[in-house]
Amino acid sequence: MSSDPIAPDTSSATGSIDRSIVIVGGGFGGLYTALALAQHRDHPPILLIEPNERFVFQPLLYELLSEEMRSWEIAPRYDSLLASRGIAWLQDRVDQVDTEQHTLKTRSGHELRYGRLVIASGGQPATFNVPGALEHALFFRTLHDVERLQGLVRQLRQQALPLQRLAIVGAGPSGVELACKLADLLGGSTLIELIEQGEDLLPQARSFNREQARLALQRRDVRLRCRNRVRAIHPGGLDLLLPEPGNEAGRQEHLPAEAVIWTAGFQARPPALNPPVPGDRLGRLPGQPDLRLQGHHDVFVIGDGAHVADEDGEPFPANAQVAFQQAPCLAANLLHSLAGEPLDSFHWNDLGEMISLGLGEASLTGGGFTLAGAAAFQLRRLAYLTRLPGLPLQLKVAAGWLTDGR
Repeated sequence: MSSDPIAPDTSSATGSIDRSIVIVGGGFGGLYTALALAQHRDHPPILLIEPNERFVFQPLLYELLSEEMRSWEIAPRYDSLLASRGIAWLQDRVDQVDTEQHTLKTRSGHELRYGRLVIASGGQPATFNVPGALEHALFFRTLHDVERLQGLVRQLRQQALPLQRLAIVGAGPSGVELACKLADLLGGSTLIELIEQGEDLLPQARSFNREQARLALQRRDVRLRCRNRVRAIHPGGLDLLLPEPGNEAGRQEHLPAEAVIWTAGFQARPPALNPPVPGDRLGRLPGQPDLRLQGHHDVFVIGDGAHVADEDGEPFPANAQVAFQQAPCLAANLLHSLAGEPLDSFHWNDLGEMISLGLGEASLTGGGFTLAGAAAFQLRRLAYLTRLPGLPLQLKVAAGWLTDGR
């Protein structure tokens, strides 16, 4: 437990306790915190502010691209998820928060008060000011991105030009998973090049998963180009800076490509805070072990946009597994905070690592064992089934799999 009890907030205009909880952002951190709060009897008023109409279960976005799963399974509507749960939803974006006045302003002009505020606004791709990246690269985070890539796959398969090439920037989990899926979908019609600035693919991954990923790329003839820095992206390809023995400046190369997909980098996008709170180099807001925003008693941070460190001072990974585990801890702390009780510190239990490696294949490590191939794909899918938001959706998806024989 955190050592300092938090007095209930009495800052509302009427002088009475403002118990409302406003959650900014409906991703893994925000939505799952709202759902965890709603499970408590007599919970305070909960408002979720999220501009999109659908929640996207991003770890399964690759299966949507390959049509191994359907959009309703991994992208349910917020109104259906929140129905009859006592959670209000405002389809809007929060632009400003005044932490002294306990108010926030939305893009459409709403000004709202809060008793406790959760900032779970996540982030967006970081292009590191590479010229042409925003204008000419494709991304892979939204349903619209999936539709664009599906159209690109159809185009490349139909035209099947000699030496047509697809470049993917970033050999982290997103880049590797996307390269394997696209290679299977394109069926050899297109050369795929995976561009990585660092020394190797999946630098933060377990060694078993890294080697399985390397083998999966090799089987699909995906070319991995490490120590290649992207200098610019053009409509017809990209400019690279390559290492060259005896030349510290490196060698420049233009790589023609039908399309460039950007999966490298992340930047948090919290609303503007007044007074300002400096973020880290990725823009993440500093969080205390109990998930409160540093220096604030009534504002909390969670998910990709929060810099919360473990006992060794290292920030927790920016992934869905961490947000899953933070949500119930944060929900309990919000209730403790309103009651003036001590707060719990968040402790992450590393459950392992899973990565998709093409159609019907995956690799996973965890619980003292490793597994790759079709069995790993099924275990990965079942593990994520149990993480889908809400039991009704889990049962509906499971019933669909049984009916379809999947």
